[in-house]
Amino acid sequence: MKRLRRYAPGAVVAAVPLGLALAGPFLVGEPSARAASFTLGGGHLLGTDFVGRDVVHQVLLGGRPVVLVALAATVLAYLVALPLGLISALTHRRWLEEVLMRPLDVLLAVPSLLMILLVAAVFPPGAAGLALLVAFVSVPDTTRIVRAAAAEAASRPAVEALRMQGESWWRLAVGYVGRSILRTLATDAGIRLTGVLYLVATAAFLGIGAAPDAADWAVMVDRNRTGLLIQPWAVVVPALLIVALTMGSNLLVDAAMENRTPPRKGPRP
Repeated sequence: MKRLRRYAPGAVVAAVPLGLALAGPFLVGEPSARAASFTLGGGHLLGTDFVGRDVVHQVLLGGRPVVLVALAATVLAYLVALPLGLISALTHRRWLEEVLMRPLDVLLAVPSLLMILLVAAVFPPGAAGLALLVAFVSVPDTTRIVRAAAAEAASRPAVEALRMQGESWWRLAVGYVGRSILRTLATDAGIRLTGVLYLVATAAFLGIGAAPDAADWAVMVDRNRTGLLIQPWAVVVPALLIVALTMGSNLLVDAAMENRTPPRKGPRP
């Protein structure tokens, strides 16, 4: 019961946006006839959007692009950053560390959103391209987090003992160092997902990776903001769903990483 209570807040907050994102396209019916823009009532529970489409219909369809692109970008970033960070932390070859890390430092100096805008101006991406692009701009700082955490674990006497025993690099990197930094990586993953969601939503807000009239929560916020004072639900509902997804994911990570070891009682020997 204690474990369930620990996970309950994050699960409750994240359940609604995740549920809508995953099940929404299966729950939505045929689109109704378009009505006047930014109207309330008339058979539309949350009113209509900037072109007269039902807001509920658009909300049910608009979560999957944001969630899937953000999750894919986060996973891809770690698939690249983990081996780069572990190799840099465990190698004794200074030149190899420089070759791996210095190009990433150059990319890190360029703001992520600016990099996305520059690349998108030359190669307009779709959903898959946006996921790759967001993962690409997330790799430098993710790699530095992995390297910093792994370097501390790699300097422990246990790693030197494993080296002297002739253990393989895989055993050192994954078996010991990887397990030692698991909590740090899990915490960073929650923060990283929030940052990636911000980048994906901002890119869609700017028309990158999504059509101007696409069923996408971020696009809905952008295209319907002109009618915010007339019909606020077309903006407020998708914006709240994006916020709930980021908050819920971080609450779940915090709950998973909470120290479950009971405090030591009595004086230490």
